[in-house]
Amino acid sequence: MIKVEQLCKHFGKVKAVEGISFEVEEHENLILLGTSGCGKTTTLKMINRLIEPTSGKIFIDGKNILEQQPEVLRRGIGYVLQNNGLFPHYTVAENIAIVPQLLKWDKKRIEKRIIELLEKLHLSTRLLGAYPGELSGGQQQRVGLARALIADPAVLLMDEPFGALDNVTRSKIHAEFKALDELKRKTIIMVTHDVQEAFELGDRICIMDKGRIVQMGTPSELLFNPADDFVSGFLKEHKLQLELRSVQMHNIWQWLAIQPAKMGPGIPAETNVWAGMELFKFNQEDFINITHKETHEVKSASFEQLMSAFYQYKKQQAHE
Repeated sequence: MIKVEQLCKHFGKVKAVEGISFEVEEHENLILLGTSGCGKTTTLKMINRLIEPTSGKIFIDGKNILEQQPEVLRRGIGYVLQNNGLFPHYTVAENIAIVPQLLKWDKKRIEKRIIELLEKLHLSTRLLGAYPGELSGGQQQRVGLARALIADPAVLLMDEPFGALDNVTRSKIHAEFKALDELKRKTIIMVTHDVQEAFELGDRICIMDKGRIVQMGTPSELLFNPADDFVSGFLKEHKLQLELRSVQMHNIWQWLAIQPAKMGPGIPAETNVWAGMELFKFNQEDFINITHKETHEVKSASFEQLMSAFYQYKKQQAHE
């Protein structure tokens, strides 16, 4: 869906982005991760043509975006900013309706779509006449997301979308983000410097440093097969928790013994090990029952058995 070839952006002698290439599959969520100044936001803005590249090519759905009118291109791309980018003197309804009005949708179609999105994003219709300054941070971010989604674009670009939120609100919105059916139909590129957020929301992660791509891969690939010391060091502080969040029950399936289902909660094999651990912590269960979607096989595991299987998996990854 998105293809970037040898993309560069120089500001005078500063090489903000230097010869990067990557592809994003349809309906995939790619995270651009790195420290401040690594080039991730500049890369995102070039895909939206808010910044023109020095050289290189960008294709969206097979079309070279540098051959399109920037304003026409942007109407087909959803864009979500860290501080939500809402116009302070527009009401919630007016903020959300900006792109459909540019596309000349009729009033009833706009109203219907706004109501549909508010329901999906857990926002009350009573807020339609409110102004951004009257909303909480979480509400503002949801309105910003509604504005980006209203015209149902195939591509969504998100620049530190949850960075201004407190941890509790951010955690709640992360859960909503993963569950929202609207987003499962999008091809998404998201910029963040938050390692935990990247691993929680990304299908693949692109780690950048000094304008270049250091490594690109799934969360498990980055954790268990880091390309170099930079990647290892970048993830070191969060490594164990990230491993527990990125490894799913089906990954450790072969090390879980088959035994009759015990009294305890049932979870699918797509659940990560961290979530399984939380069931023991919060529900005070002795066993959890894990169901494999393809074979319908059920395995039960105690906390000790779950941890043993996880460390067997880690041991295997270290030898591969």
